Amino acid sequence: MNGAVLVALAATIGNFLQGWDNATIAGAVVYIKKELTLDASVEGLVVAMSLIGATLVTTCSGSIADSIGRRPMLIMSSVLYFLSGLIMLWSPNVYVLLIARLLDGFGIGLAVTLVPLYISETAPSEIRGSLNTLPQFTGSGGMFLAYCMIFGMSLMTAPSWRLMLGVLSIPSLIYFVLVVLYLPESPRWLVSKGRMVEAKQVLQKLRGIEDVSGEMALLVEGLAVGIEPSIEEYIIGPAIEFTEDQELATDKDHIKLYGPEEGLSWVAKPVTGQSSLALVSRQGSMVQQSVPLMDPLVSLFGSVHEKLPDTGSMRSMLFPNFGSMISTMDPHVKDDHWDEESLQREGDDYPSDGGAYSDDNLQSPLISRQTTAVETVVPPPHGSTLSVRRHSSLMQGNAGEGVGSMGIGGGWQLAWKWSEREGEDGTKEGGFKRIYLHQEAGPGSRRGSLVSVPGGDIPEDSEFIQAAALVSQPALYSKELMDQHPVGPAMVHPSEIASKSPSWVALLEPGVKRALIVGIGIQILQQFSGINGVMYYTPQILEQAGVGVLLSNFGIASDSASFLISALTNFLMLPSVAIAMRFMDVAGRRSLLLYTIPVLILALICLVIGNTVSLGSVAHAVISTICVILYFCFFVTGYGPVPNILCSEIFPTRVRGSCIAICALVFWICDVIVTYTLPVMLNSIGLAGVFGIYAIVCVISWIFVFLRVPETKGMPLEVITEFFAVGARQAAIAKHE
Repeated sequence: MNGAVLVALAATIGNFLQGWDNATIAGAVVYIKKELTLDASVEGLVVAMSLIGATLVTTCSGSIADSIGRRPMLIMSSVLYFLSGLIMLWSPNVYVLLIARLLDGFGIGLAVTLVPLYISETAPSEIRGSLNTLPQFTGSGGMFLAYCMIFGMSLMTAPSWRLMLGVLSIPSLIYFVLVVLYLPESPRWLVSKGRMVEAKQVLQKLRGIEDVSGEMALLVEGLAVGIEPSIEEYIIGPAIEFTEDQELATDKDHIKLYGPEEGLSWVAKPVTGQSSLALVSRQGSMVQQSVPLMDPLVSLFGSVHEKLPDTGSMRSMLFPNFGSMISTMDPHVKDDHWDEESLQREGDDYPSDGGAYSDDNLQSPLISRQTTAVETVVPPPHGSTLSVRRHSSLMQGNAGEGVGSMGIGGGWQLAWKWSEREGEDGTKEGGFKRIYLHQEAGPGSRRGSLVSVPGGDIPEDSEFIQAAALVSQPALYSKELMDQHPVGPAMVHPSEIASKSPSWVALLEPGVKRALIVGIGIQILQQFSGINGVMYYTPQILEQAGVGVLLSNFGIASDSASFLISALTNFLMLPSVAIAMRFMDVAGRRSLLLYTIPVLILALICLVIGNTVSLGSVAHAVISTICVILYFCFFVTGYGPVPNILCSEIFPTRVRGSCIAICALVFWICDVIVTYTLPVMLNSIGLAGVFGIYAIVCVISWIFVFLRVPETKGMPLEVITEFFAVGARQAAIAKHE
C-alpha cells in the first residue's frame, strides 16, 4: 500500500497549491487595490480571474485526459502554477496580473479535476476513500499555512503583494519535480490504450508485489461495462461435496474455482428459484426498496454492505484462497504480448515480438485469440463447466512460483464461465460470461453449515458460503468472432475495445447517465449548501465574538487580525478532515453525508435565529461562533470531500475523465453563481434570509443523498460501474412492464 499512498500524497500537492492561492489572493488584494488604485469591479476581476480560468480549462480537460493520459495533464498543471507564480512576482501592472491569474486558474482547474481521478485509479479499493480525502486535507493545510505567511508579512512596515503571490512558484516547482520524476501514469488509462506491459509495471510498483494478474484482469474487464448484465446467486463450497453425488458432471451451471493448496478446489453452484433481483430482496434491503422514490441502485449497493460476513467467517478462509479461475494455455507455451508497442498484428492473431521481457502474468486472463493454443476452455461433453488446470499461468507467474489469488478488493472475486446451449437448428451456441463474486453473510451462511438455502440441498456439516454475482459479457468478448465458431471464447485486443466508439457515445449509455445525475446533482447541491456564505461571514462573526478586540489589545491591526482569524478557521478544519479520512472507508461516503448534513442544517437554522431574534450582543456572538465552527467542521468531514470522491468512482474507465470534467464544470459554474449572487442576496433579503435558503438547500441535499446516492466504500471501480449498468437495466425493464 505504501506506493499508492506516496503517489497520492505527491499528487495532492496540486490541491495544496489551490488552497495556498485562495488564501494568498484574499490577503494580497488588500494591498493590490491600494497600490494600483483599483475600483471595486477590477478588484473583483483580479480575484475571480482564477475562477474563470478554472472554469474554461475544465471544459476540455476531461476529454484531453482520456486521450493523452492523466500524468501529462498533472505535469501541465504544475507548469501553469509555476509560470503564474513567476509572472505574479513580476507584474508591473494590473493587465499582466490578470493574465497571471488566468494561467493560475488553468492550473487550479486541472488539479481539482484530475487529482481525485488519478488517486481513484491508482489506489486500492480498501483505502481509496481515505486517500481521496487527502485533497481536502492538503487544500485546507495550504490555506492555513498561506494565511500564517500573510499574517507574518502584514506585520512588516511595507508588505509586498507581489512576494505574497510569487511565493506560489516555490511549492509548484516541487510539485513539478515530483510529478515528472515520481508519479506514474494511471494503470487503468494504460490498459485502456492497450499498453499492458506498462500497466503491469505500474501496478507492481504501486502494490509492492510481483503477481498483479488479478488486478490486471479487473482493469481489462473495466473497458466494457454493463453488456447484458444480470444478478445471480451462487453457493460455493468444496468441490468434493458436489462430486460425491456426481452433480458436477450433470449440472450445466457449475463453475469450478481453484485455490493454492495442492488438490484443493471449490465449486460455485447457482441457487435455483431465485430471480435476478435476488441481491436486493435479502432481509434488510427490502426496507430500502419500500421507500417511495428511492433509486433501486441505492438498494443494490446497500445490500452488499448490509450483508458483510462476520469476523472469522468463511470469507477469511475461503475467498482469499481462490486462485486460478480459468486456464487457457500450457505454462510452457510462449506467451503473447498484448502491449501495443510490441504488437505485430497478422490477421486475427497477436504474436509476440520475441522480446526478452516475459509477461507471464498477462497471458491469462487476457486470453489469446489463437484458437490453436486454447486447450481447456473447450466445454466438456456433459456440461458447461469451465475446466481449470492447476498449473495455469493465472495461478502462478512462473513455473515453481507461488499461486496468486484472483481477489480484486473489497471481498470481490473475478471469474469467467463458458456456457453452451443447443440452438433451434441443432447447432451449438456458446457464451462467455464475466462474473464478479461477492460473499454474502446472514442466516445459514456461516462456517460449517448452510441451512435451508432456497434451491440448495446442502449437508449441514459442510463448509459452504453464499455469494452474490454480477454476471455480464466480458470486455474482450466479440460476438462477431463467435460467429466464426472458434474453439472456445473469441477475444479482441483491449485497445480495440477502447477505441470502438467515440467517448461521447458512451456518455449516452443508461448506466453512465444515471451516474451523471448523481455526480452533477451532488455538486450543485454542495455549492448551494452555504459554504461560501459562511466563509464570507466568518471574520465578521469572530470579530463580533470579541476576537478582533482581543487581538487589537496585543497591538495587531485590523487587517492582520482578519488574516489571523482566517488562519485559525482553517486550522480548525484540519482535525475534522483527519476524522473524515479515518471513517471514509469505514462508515462510508453515504453514511458520512447522511450524518453530517443534519448538523449543517441545525447550524444554519441557529444562525438564522441569531440574526432575527434579539439575544444580546454576547449571546449572539457566542451562538454565532459555535454555529460557524460546527458548520465548518462537519462540512469538511462530509459534504466537502465526498462529492469529488463519488465523482471519481462512479464512471467507467473510458469516459471517466470526460464525466468528471462535466461534474467539475458544473461545480465551477455554481461556484461563480454563488460567489456573485451572495452580495446581491445580502442586500435584498439580509443575512438571515441567505442562511435560511442555505438551510433549505441542505434539507434538499439530505433527501437527494438518501434517495439517489449509493454507498461505494471498498468496492472496485469496475464493480461500481457495473452496478450502475445493472440498475439502469432493471429500471428500464420495470418501466416497460
